[in-house]
Amino acid sequence: MAGDILRVSEDFWNIRGSYRIGGFIDVGTQASLVRRSNGRFVFLDSYTLTSRVSGQVDELTGGGEMVEAILNLHPFHTVHVRKMHELFPRARLYGTARHLERFPDLPWEEMRLEDSASHGQFADAFEFSVPRGVDFISADEKVHFSSVLAFHRASGTIHSDDTLMYIRLPALLSVFGLSDAVSFHPTLAKALEQRPGAARDFGDWAAGLIESWRSAENLCAAHTAALLAHENRGESIHKRLNRALDKVGKTLQAHEQKYG
Repeated sequence: MAGDILRVSEDFWNIRGSYRIGGFIDVGTQASLVRRSNGRFVFLDSYTLTSRVSGQVDELTGGGEMVEAILNLHPFHTVHVRKMHELFPRARLYGTARHLERFPDLPWEEMRLEDSASHGQFADAFEFSVPRGVDFISADEKVHFSSVLAFHRASGTIHSDDTLMYIRLPALLSVFGLSDAVSFHPTLAKALEQRPGAARDFGDWAAGLIESWRSAENLCAAHTAALLAHENRGESIHKRLNRALDKVGKTLQAHEQKYG
């Protein structure tokens, strides 16, 4: 539910936010707060905290003094970036090329999060992955497929904006054979690079990610919910991700037929 802070593990909290399309349909958004082994905290993504959540975050982080970095992982998630910096002005600010372009006045760290060189600074807590075969920053601003995905090893949690989605349906719909589902963002076909081999590169990346992060037990997805281990009554995250990859098989095949 929007405005909630979910305790995923002893060191990982997921903040559920609100994002309305056209001012009506709330598809949700998120940020996560993670405590590193040094006792300091990192935010994955930005969100304007409600007073209730802000109080909880302040209690955890010593009034924000222990927040050392904010990592903006999705190039098109920009609404809350400035406010987040205002809330935690001493935290190092990281983003993608698009963040730096849109907010040139903010004190960004030089390294961009889509560049693997930046990932080593947080390797004690996270593994990061950037999708291959797709445009990271699409020329079509309606295509929000790609992002930097983060895996918090200690809690077995994947934090993903848009690239991976979790749709939670009302329990009543199970009577009609419908259930919750993990999927890739529906703009994949438009996000694939227009070149030979792009679909193959994406498929190889996705399969590698699924295998490398097969121990994942939680999926925090921006749209529309989080799938946590203690609530999961279905298949494992690993199996759900494999099914999601299977479902986009026709999309990848159509791209290969067009471009080779």
